[in-house]
Amino acid sequence: MRHASFSCFDREGREGVGVATVTFHGVRGSCPCSDPRMRRYGGGTACVSVQPDADVAPIVLDLGTGSRLLGEELVARYFPGEGLSGGAPAAGSEPGGATLTGEPVGEPNLSLSAFVTHLHFDHVQGLPFFGPVLRAATRLDIYGPEHDGASLEAAFAAFVQPPYFPVGLKELPAEVRWHAIADGDVVSVGEAVVRAREIPHVGRTLGYRVECDGRSIAYLGDHQAPSASSGCPGVSKGALELAREADVLIHDAQYTADEFAVKGHWGHSTIDYAIEVARVARVRRLVLFHHDPTHDDDFLDRLGSEATRLAGNRFEVLVAAEGLAVKLSD
Repeated sequence: MRHASFSCFDREGREGVGVATVTFHGVRGSCPCSDPRMRRYGGGTACVSVQPDADVAPIVLDLGTGSRLLGEELVARYFPGEGLSGGAPAAGSEPGGATLTGEPVGEPNLSLSAFVTHLHFDHVQGLPFFGPVLRAATRLDIYGPEHDGASLEAAFAAFVQPPYFPVGLKELPAEVRWHAIADGDVVSVGEAVVRAREIPHVGRTLGYRVECDGRSIAYLGDHQAPSASSGCPGVSKGALELAREADVLIHDAQYTADEFAVKGHWGHSTIDYAIEVARVARVRRLVLFHHDPTHDDDFLDRLGSEATRLAGNRFEVLVAAEGLAVKLSD
């Protein structure tokens, strides 16, 4: 298995400018895990960043618990000297500390865009622990699907409030702006373009394709493989459109074939199906993602080896790990 050191930002200066980097901050599905047997791949849930180049803020894909690690990097870069200890104020009290209070003066120190695939807990739970939202000089635009007529903001507010969290959503110091998007929508973020398509999962779910500087990243974090009895083999039109000839395809690979036989209606994929999507879409690199919380490091090593064998020489296969950074250079 191939791993890389964490390198979301270039701290030495100009090296790497113009080269997009995809960095993994949380790679688990379903729930976060803390287990020494999972130390190498990590236990945080879904969060990936796409850094178009070293001079701009990253585009964030999902806000699972892995977003806390990304938040630490962003705070260190955009709020130097303030430390990483910021937190939401206690209920019924005034926030303490200069980094957590007051209105930003002029333009924010940090302006970010985050794209949420769907509203399951493992993809949204990290928001109140995401360091930048604890700084008033942050503007965060969150894009994602609505659910059953409820706004995106209302869905987050339902769990960022007592008794589930000490304070309410509106008490987070940052300026957070909410944008409902749907199948086929296209959003420009600086020089990058983000395309959304609805993909099969349990509940309304979007996949994304990020295009920047002639490179493309497809993100199918939760993707339901068709069962043998569904009568719907192959790859859905939306998923194929996102993945077609992508430089990097990040794909749900939560289950083995035996697990899928029992959990085929739970909304996820096998490594075999991830390989099939990558083959049909003719991608350059496949990253296996959304690891099951029962799969330890040794198990994921074996899955990665099997996936590499299945892929042959058609494309490269990586297994997502916290800190893995993939540079999209020639």
